[in-house]
Amino acid sequence: MKKIALFPGSFDPFTNGHLDTVERGAKLFDELIIGVFINTSKASWFTSEERTELVRQAVAHLDNVRVISQESELTVTSAQRLGAKFLLRGIRSVKDYEYEKDIMTMNSHLAPDIETVILLANPEYSHISSSLLKEVLLFGGDVAKYLPPVINEAFLRKRASHEKLQ
Repeated sequence: MKKIALFPGSFDPFTNGHLDTVERGAKLFDELIIGVFINTSKASWFTSEERTELVRQAVAHLDNVRVISQESELTVTSAQRLGAKFLLRGIRSVKDYEYEKDIMTMNSHLAPDIETVILLANPEYSHISSSLLKEVLLFGGDVAKYLPPVINEAFLRKRASHEKLQ
């Protein structure tokens, strides 16, 4: 039986921390599907289509990874539709653990046949978040170390267009 996992997130932006989790997850599963989803509590810099294409470019070197986008269903519903029996998640801190534990519990209630697999963040990336990187970039800071090159370039273009609007 093929082991398929879904790695869901808003990925605005997709960081090197996300990429590290994907690369490690790709070694654990026969197929890893990155789901570019909507987080209703976050304001996005990139459209869903932009995020999906940027993630595709960032993981193009991984043969058993594909990227999908969806905006209208629960994560577990997507997983079931895709044949994924696992949800892959990464955690950076105790705060992330508490958040992910609650999500895992709800997902288990909604879909008891889907197991959540959690990978601890690489210490090199455990202090970064998409929100933090957006804040630093907005005020002219250099975040290239924390982003795949294609995403850093898109971020810089987005910041430049944001500056032109002001």
